[in-house]
Amino acid sequence: MKASWTSVLSISALALAASAATARAEPSAELIAAAKAEGELTTIALPHDWCGYGGVIDSFKAKYGLKVNELNPDASSGDEVEAIKANKGNKGPQAPDVIDVGLSFGPSAKAEGLIAPYKVSTWDTIPDSAKDPEGYWYGDYYGVLAFEVNKDIVSKIPADWKDLLASDYANSVALAGDPRGSNQAILAVLAAGLSTEKDAEKAAAAGLKFFAELNKAGNFVPTIGKAASLAQGATPIIIRWDYNALGDRDTLKGNPEVEVVVPKTGVAAGVYVQAISAYAPHPNAAKLWMEHLYSDEGQIGYLKGYCHPIRFQNLADTKKIPEDLLKALPPAEAYAAAVFPSLDDQNKAKEIITKQWDSVVGANVK
Repeated sequence: MKASWTSVLSISALALAASAATARAEPSAELIAAAKAEGELTTIALPHDWCGYGGVIDSFKAKYGLKVNELNPDASSGDEVEAIKANKGNKGPQAPDVIDVGLSFGPSAKAEGLIAPYKVSTWDTIPDSAKDPEGYWYGDYYGVLAFEVNKDIVSKIPADWKDLLASDYANSVALAGDPRGSNQAILAVLAAGLSTEKDAEKAAAAGLKFFAELNKAGNFVPTIGKAASLAQGATPIIIRWDYNALGDRDTLKGNPEVEVVVPKTGVAAGVYVQAISAYAPHPNAAKLWMEHLYSDEGQIGYLKGYCHPIRFQNLADTKKIPEDLLKALPPAEAYAAAVFPSLDDQNKAKEIITKQWDSVVGANVK
């Protein structure tokens, strides 16, 4: 499922606003009792090394004593939806109770009648831009496009998109994919444009212009950036999802030292969403799972895997995030300006960027 975030991403072009609402810490005793009577929960497509899910699942089992059936950890979002369809009449362990999918699958699954509404007790602290108003789906975690920098090579750390145009970064800046086909790279181009333009279509054109300037200046490297190329110095600055960059930082263990920078402007984000199957064999366990995921404990569990929980700004504002986790991340205020391009905006941007990259930028990324 979680091969990349590139198939997800979106909602409205709104910054994640911090909510000061007070979250209830626990689900009701009645729900807990009903879930325990069902005895188990069936999940799908949740690798333990993705977004801290291993710890989140373990804490759920320890807290409530329910068995968790884990189906196909490597399934895609589309596979999850198909699993609901294929098991509508199945009350056994092969029928998923809950799904964690790319945003585009939330509205489509709702339209097909495949998911059921439920509003968790922390509902008011989930930004309106990241949830279905009727409670059919809601964002759970997100990432933003950031600069992954090899500090052994780059002495002057860039703080924003415009900085990358400086001569300090000759032959240094790469994308984590080919913008003629990679959604992550397409959104990186869009993000660069969003630093100067708010309108998505204008931002796509502005992003292409930015990369054309970057290429003309000799700063753009037409190589798909990876941890290995960063470490070797071939691509000392890579524009990629922050959670991937932070993961590289840990994996490389200081060889080289990596700094992850969220740009001051053009902070483009992508989100996954949760939903409960309309045919869930264990509907109360599914609701309890949602309560766990959206509790302070569950949301901080995502953060341990470097995925920003959807309630991140609320947790930061209410000082609920452990200091050691905050120190491991870029500053919380860097995420306050995150913009979530809508699916429609992204589709328009994709059309412009994929078709015009060659003519406007002229760099053959591979």
